[in-house]
Amino acid sequence: MTDPQPSFHPSPSRPRLRLPSGACDAHVHVFGPKVIFPFAENRPFTPADAPKEKLFALHAMLGIGHCVIVQSTCHGFDNRVVADAIAAKKGDYCGVALVPATVGDAELRRLDALGFCGVRFNFMKHLGKGAGIEAAIDLSARLAKLGWHLQVHFEASLIEELTPWLKRSAVPVVIDHMGRVDASLGLEQPAFRRLLDLMCDPRFWVKVSGSERISREAAPWEDAIPFARTLVSEFGERTLWGSDWPHPNLAAVPDDGVLVDLLSEIAPSETQRRALLVENPKRFYRFPRKLKP
Repeated sequence: MTDPQPSFHPSPSRPRLRLPSGACDAHVHVFGPKVIFPFAENRPFTPADAPKEKLFALHAMLGIGHCVIVQSTCHGFDNRVVADAIAAKKGDYCGVALVPATVGDAELRRLDALGFCGVRFNFMKHLGKGAGIEAAIDLSARLAKLGWHLQVHFEASLIEELTPWLKRSAVPVVIDHMGRVDASLGLEQPAFRRLLDLMCDPRFWVKVSGSERISREAAPWEDAIPFARTLVSEFGERTLWGSDWPHPNLAAVPDDGVLVDLLSEIAPSETQRRALLVENPKRFYRFPRKLKP
């Protein structure tokens, strides 16, 4: 069997847009190297290595100073790969963990000391079946003791079912990739209207990431821009942006420079971009973070 090909662009373009100092990429992953950080046996997909050194080099080129690394399902509940990358950045990066809903408080405290600040739950068919929403909400009471948040990644069709549960969360909730709406269905589609309703609750945040995932067009994914721009316009104080590097499970490899340049349309004013990229993540993730010995 041949090794999988990298899901990231081999030579991303340098964006025309200059990012504000202290800009944050609030959604990335790291994969391996598998000889040091093996993939989980029951993983839903097997990626090529996308180690921290590749991520750091990309961020240096793009002008990004802070980052949120989200544990991937391909590494399961073994969060060492993210902890290793966080440690290398000495408080400029933080992590979102994958844990079983039954995780012990001691393990949560250990992860907190390593620079993690939230837990992600997936409700996506292609990522396999995990804990249910009721278990995730039950866990949120224990996350509150640490000042953590809940991050959720769900199929757009599930938003109606998940909403009453999410509103019971004891901690802030971050919604991934604009709720994975289908951009071809337009701004008036029920799933997006429901997302806007949910965002009226001040405990909810949303990542205007994943334009290349919700789009039904080729790059530069213009059909996705109105969704991100609407969220930034209406909820500019609770939106976050992420590149989603290294872009797993996509048919076409996106150019990270093009993704950055979309920000000039997603957040047209410098004030909006500074809120999205600097002020919001600094407030929510508390950068620069102090790692505990």
